[in-house]
Formats: sequence, C-alpha cells, structure tokens
Amino acid sequence: MMDWDKLRVFHAVAEAGSLTHAGESLHLSQSAVSRQIRGLEDSLGATLFHRHARGLILTEQGELLLEATREMTKRLLAAGARIRDSKDEVFGELRVTTTVGFGALWLTPRLPRFFAQYPDLSVNLLMTENVLDLPMREADVAIRMREPQQAELIRRPLFDVAMRFYASKDYVARNGAPQSEEELRDHRLIGFSPNAQQPTPVGYWLNAQLELAHRATLMMNNYFAMLQAAECGIGIAVLPDYLAIDHTRLTLVAPRLHSPSFTVFFAYPEELRRSRRVEAFRDFVAAEVETFRSGV
Repeated sequence: MMDWDKLRVFHAVAEAGSLTHAGESLHLSQSAVSRQIRGLEDSLGATLFHRHARGLILTEQGELLLEATREMTKRLLAAGARIRDSKDEVFGELRVTTTVGFGALWLTPRLPRFFAQYPDLSVNLLMTENVLDLPMREADVAIRMREPQQAELIRRPLFDVAMRFYASKDYVARNGAPQSEEELRDHRLIGFSPNAQQPTPVGYWLNAQLELAHRATLMMNNYFAMLQAAECGIGIAVLPDYLAIDHTRLTLVAPRLHSPSFTVFFAYPEELRRSRRVEAFRDFVAAEVETFRSGV
C-alpha cells in the first residue's frame, strides 16, 4: 500500500516540476522532498522523474501516477466541500472564476448585498481570461462569456450581451453623436486589443470595426481602462452593454450598430449540485440578473 504522505509530495513535485517549488508549497526542505520521492520510487520499483538541469520531467510511470493523484485530489476536494456544506447554514470559502471585466465591473459592485445575506461565507474571486478547470476543482463556480465545454458541468445561461458604441455625455456635447459607420470614422475609436481573447463572433465583428478608416484608435486589453478612457472623453468605446448600462456618464451612440450577441453562462461541477455555498451564490446571481434586466 502506497504512503499517503509520499503521494502528496509526489503530486506537488509533479505539478511544480521542481523539488524546490514543491518544498515551498509544502513547507518542507528540498532534501526532505527528495527523500520522500526516493522512498516512493523504491516502494514502487520504478523511476518517476527524469532529472536534468532545467528541472524534472515525468517518466511514463510518473505520468500514470500523476493521473491517479489528480483524480484523488479532485475527489478529496469534492468530499471536503460536501462535508463543509451545512444543511442549514452557508459558510466556508467559495472560489468563483470569471473574466476581469465582468468580475471587477459587474459582479463586485453587487457583492455587498450577497455578504449582507451570507456574512459567514468567504469568496475568493479569481478574475482571469484563462478558463480554469472546474472538474479538477481549480474553482467552484465559473461565470463565463461563452458556454463552458468541460464535461461534468451544470450550465445555466444568465443573459445575452452585445458590443455597442458608447461615449461620455460631455464628448457627445462637444463632438456630436454619430449614427452610422460612416460618421463613426470621424471619431477616435477605443477598442479591445485585437489579439486579446473574445467570443469568436464578437472577435470577428470587433476586428472588422477596427479595420475601418477611423480618424484614430486607442487599443486596450482591459475594460476598466476602456471605461475610464470613454468617461474622460478620449473617444468612443466599443463596450459590452452589460458594463456600460451601469455607468450613467456614458451614452449610447450609433444605436443600430452592434455585434452579434453572446450568452453569459453560470457553471459549476455536477458534484457540487447540493452545495449550499454554490446554491446560495447561484440564486443571488440569478436574482441580480433579473434586477439588472428589469432596469435595462
């Protein structure tokens, strides 16, 4: 029977690719980590890592063992989540992943109402454009700008979004409100950087807008900065309508021009179906979406 402590150390080393980094995460010395790996290799009668100057590479046997420890880690995390979830109380930590724009500009301003309902629940908000692996428990819940493709997930559509043109009211007072593509070309366009991640139909539409002969452009890879630029009167920003609606200093221009719509999804692993933490957050977000829709 394999030693649990040695398996834990092996998993950390395999994920980090380094004895030193694994030791730091486990609060063990490099020599202690090395002894545990050697002991595991001796007990199995197999070499788990190829060692070279740039780090460690898993052998075929090591790859097989890592697959097993990943599955064990996933199941242990799921068991821990179910144990922590109380039938009548909501507490502990909920890890929520979403994009930087949605997390910072739509979700965060609404979180005070969530914490008023659930003061004993902690939220770890992981804002990234990268797609975290929910079945492997890199996060508990995801709010994404496209339907998640990972297996074993419960998916719920929240609302549809389109990209539209927005300018500050002061900018419009000074420069007028364009109504057509032709009129937009006389203005500075503030757009999301073409090489940044976007839902595919939106990316095609956005790139087509940027290719038009605008007087000038300002490219950014952050929606908060784009909002700031528009509110400062630098030009006309191409923004998701869910962001601009909350910012009363902005006004819609060229209202007939917009991108294809895309759907925002709420997703979480099947194994957290009965989680009180996930249920509380899901219901809160759904209620906030209904309030948001009614105000549109």
